[in-house]
Amino acid sequence: MEEIIRKSFEQSIAVKRETAERHAAVIADMARVMTEALRGERRIYIAGNGGSAADAQHIAGELVGRFAMERKALPVVALTTDTSVLTAVANDYGFDEVFRRQVEAHVREGDVLLCISTSGDSPNVLRALEEAKKRSARVLALAGRDGGALARAAELCVTVPAQETWRIQETHITIGHILCELIESELFKDAK
Repeated sequence: MEEIIRKSFEQSIAVKRETAERHAAVIADMARVMTEALRGERRIYIAGNGGSAADAQHIAGELVGRFAMERKALPVVALTTDTSVLTAVANDYGFDEVFRRQVEAHVREGDVLLCISTSGDSPNVLRALEEAKKRSARVLALAGRDGGALARAAELCVTVPAQETWRIQETHITIGHILCELIESELFKDAK
């Protein structure tokens, strides 16, 4: 068991190291886009399925609550949390519409949609992305493997260089934490 544990940590570290080497500049650009939107009194929305839904909620929680410092709440919404909306839309329109309908209802010009998909090919996330673009929102993405359609359609995308869903997800939440740290440090420089 201990050998499996060590190997798992080593693999996770290797994926994170390679992601940092390939995508540090993109992550910084994503943080700039998100910070600019929040400075302009716009909102950030986050969408994803399964583990990516959990990541969406986790990131939103860090920014609405706090990450590393006491500061005002930030307007960040995970589109994965309203079970009445999710089930009504899925029932009436199909699961592929659960995020797009929410984007249609809430997202405005200058807002940011952060799409999270380990495959990069989740139909409901891609539909949300297209709707956000129609509304002149900024669209950012976290993907894995080859990035799928999400990497081609998003303005900025970090594609985690791994095949295993769990390794991609581990790296996505690390990126999420880094984005939270950068956003806080930029928006609240004087609060430290």
